[in-house]
Amino acid sequence: MAKQSWKPGNLLYPLPVVMASCQRPGEKPNIITLAWAGTVCSNPPMVSVSLQKTRHSYGIIRETGEFVINLVTKDLTFAADYCGVRSGRDVDKFAEMHLTPLPSRIVAAPGIAESPVNLECRVKQVIALGSHDMFVAKIVGVTVDDAYMDEAGKFHLNSAELTAYSHGAYFRLGEKLGKFGYSVEKKPAGRQ
Repeated sequence: MAKQSWKPGNLLYPLPVVMASCQRPGEKPNIITLAWAGTVCSNPPMVSVSLQKTRHSYGIIRETGEFVINLVTKDLTFAADYCGVRSGRDVDKFAEMHLTPLPSRIVAAPGIAESPVNLECRVKQVIALGSHDMFVAKIVGVTVDDAYMDEAGKFHLNSAELTAYSHGAYFRLGEKLGKFGYSVEKKPAGRQ
């Protein structure tokens, strides 16, 4: 097998695409699209997002210590791209993309009503890394869309057609390949 050796770079793909919403008191809410977001702890539930200091949302999140992570679906991908290339200094992204601010239960920043999952976050630590600062935040509230709940109360997030980002392009998540632990599951007698 032939392989090339490249200089160090960020080729950890695919990544989740999320829209983080934030708001200063008395100002319009803003949205920033991020692919550098991830889970960092399950108990307590915590996430991280990394932003450049030059981004409009950086200052808002730094000052307020709050934001909402909104998952992106196939239908929200165009809006996510727009919110990633336009600055909230210049445009009202909620208005331009016809998105609905969803009042949060715990933090002051609104979520995005059209998103299937909204994670209300409070910043616990900011780590300066170089080109980006990482905001480590505790998830203090979760809102899920009833459209993905069944009669038994089970949440079917995978039917939401979530979007991933890989090497400059957006992709809809699709085919299920297995489930956690399937490689070590005991097979019923008679099955191989």
